[in-house]
Amino acid sequence: MAQPTEDDIRRIYRETIDDLFEFVSRRCDGDRALAEDITQEAWLRAVRAWSIDGVPDRPMSWLATVAGRILSNHFRRRVPDRLDDGTGDSIPNDDTGIELAEKRSLVERALSRLPLPQRWLIEAFHYDRRAVADIASATGLSERAVEGRLRRARQGLRREIEADDFDDGEHS
Repeated sequence: MAQPTEDDIRRIYRETIDDLFEFVSRRCDGDRALAEDITQEAWLRAVRAWSIDGVPDRPMSWLATVAGRILSNHFRRRVPDRLDDGTGDSIPNDDTGIELAEKRSLVERALSRLPLPQRWLIEAFHYDRRAVADIASATGLSERAVEGRLRRARQGLRREIEADDFDDGEHS
């Protein structure tokens, strides 16, 4: 691949920034600052990598994958806040905060490994709360086709989650 010019990078930035920010925002539980940080970090990595390796054929897919991994790592490392008992001593939280972060990280990793069309369907339906009829209209598919593809996407997500659990040695 040819090395991108500054104009190439600017053009790709303009073409992808809104979609990338939307992609990241859906995964940040309303934390706009986190969404901005993740989006910025993904773009910083893109500029570094693309100046060496060239621009990938599908820049948005590359950016979404990198942003998903950054976010997954963020949630995996995050330690829940400790509760103050009023005496200045902190009380450790139960494991629910850690478990939630681990589950979110697991789902994000699994989502990032799905083909983009399946990932988009799951995000549109579950994260964005879009109706099947709305998705069908946007994609030009019938509602029945959307439901079938959504079912297959969920099955793929389940397989990815189970594979991740298996790889981590967390056999249930």
